[in-house]
Amino acid sequence: MSSAPRRAECPQPSDPPPTPPSRGWATLSSLQARNFRMFASGQIVSNTGIWVQRIAQDWLVLSITHSATAVGVTTALQFMPTLLFGLTGGLIADRYPKRRVLLATQVGMSSMAAALALLTLTHQEAAWHVYAIAFGLGTVTAVDNPVRQSFVNEMVGPDQLRNAISINSSVFQLAALIGPAISGALISAVGAGYAFAVNAASYVAPLTALLLMRDDELIRSPRGDTMSRQVSAGLRYVAGRPQLLWPIVLVGVFGMFTSNLPVTLAVYAKTVFQSGPGGYGLLNSVVALGSLGGALVSTRRTRARLRELVGTCLILATLEMLAAAAPDRWSYCLFLVAVGAATLLLYTSANSMVQLAADDSIRGRVMGVYLVVFIGGGALGGPLLGSIDQHFGPRIGMLLAGAVPAVATVLVALKLAHDGRLRVRLRRRGPLSHLVAIVHR
Repeated sequence: MSSAPRRAECPQPSDPPPTPPSRGWATLSSLQARNFRMFASGQIVSNTGIWVQRIAQDWLVLSITHSATAVGVTTALQFMPTLLFGLTGGLIADRYPKRRVLLATQVGMSSMAAALALLTLTHQEAAWHVYAIAFGLGTVTAVDNPVRQSFVNEMVGPDQLRNAISINSSVFQLAALIGPAISGALISAVGAGYAFAVNAASYVAPLTALLLMRDDELIRSPRGDTMSRQVSAGLRYVAGRPQLLWPIVLVGVFGMFTSNLPVTLAVYAKTVFQSGPGGYGLLNSVVALGSLGGALVSTRRTRARLRELVGTCLILATLEMLAAAAPDRWSYCLFLVAVGAATLLLYTSANSMVQLAADDSIRGRVMGVYLVVFIGGGALGGPLLGSIDQHFGPRIGMLLAGAVPAVATVLVALKLAHDGRLRVRLRRRGPLSHLVAIVHR
């Protein structure tokens, strides 16, 4: 086909005026890109499988060891490789074709899920098997995550990046809504082994989507220099830009606790509500329901600001502390819906701020730093929160999951105020006075 530009034609007076996109389509505008539509379709299937495995994995460890600390250790082992190899994953994202890398990572994750399914279905499973496979899965994820997140920009371009990130989050949370319920039903009916088998099979969808993408429609990012210079440049790039540094710091603090919420929920289901694996899946689905609502709200936002991020952090921390005091299951679930929505808004805002502030040639390394801090925080927080849940009870764990990030958020806000990036002034409206945070990016 000829690549020569077509001559613009002047509309005739009788031509109808162009129809603006509907509000509903504006919410899904990034799905106009065919490659991203296929990517999102594959992700909803594989993410559902990931959640099916996550719930089954936690419950299997809890059943084998009867220890919440062991559940936290499993989470830490799955997160730890990102702490160790996340910067290398970001480097790979910037140096190699992302679609080919993603094809390899999907095959690797499917193989490990199949191995865990085989061990469980043949009744050969032991805690160390789950630990080893969790670490192997985390190692592949350390490469997959920065590649996959920076690949979104190649599919849609910078103008649609925030909307695509929000849709990606919506897809993940829809899967998080469906997956735990499926997992709970599978565990109760036929055992955890079939849940792992479902996850192994789910990777067929993203593999198919990646293979059918149109390579000529991808927006290529420029590549950098030598390997050693690239790694150090990524760290310096983040450290020298407050619009990158502080969102990453906040995400890291919340990642230590909020990303480990399933550890606390498992103990709630087992010891507080005594509802078994089905109840554990239900609690995770309730969180995902709120997250899905937050993701849909996020698709309507056109930009992210530091003031919104700080405000969302304070709201989320407060909700987690209030949830710890909930007297019964139903009030606790209501708080979990709000926690899920606030968590999603926090992570989506931080993710889009970081990606949009990063130059195209270094975005993969920046996302590598982002994920090292976020998932590395989860690796450190998993055993800590599990130990607190086991020795002091899940309500104390939930309380600290809100209190510690609240203190960190206040400290970050004070630092921003000291640097002149955040000002607080008293604004009077009628009989009420409000403290209004004004943030300059």
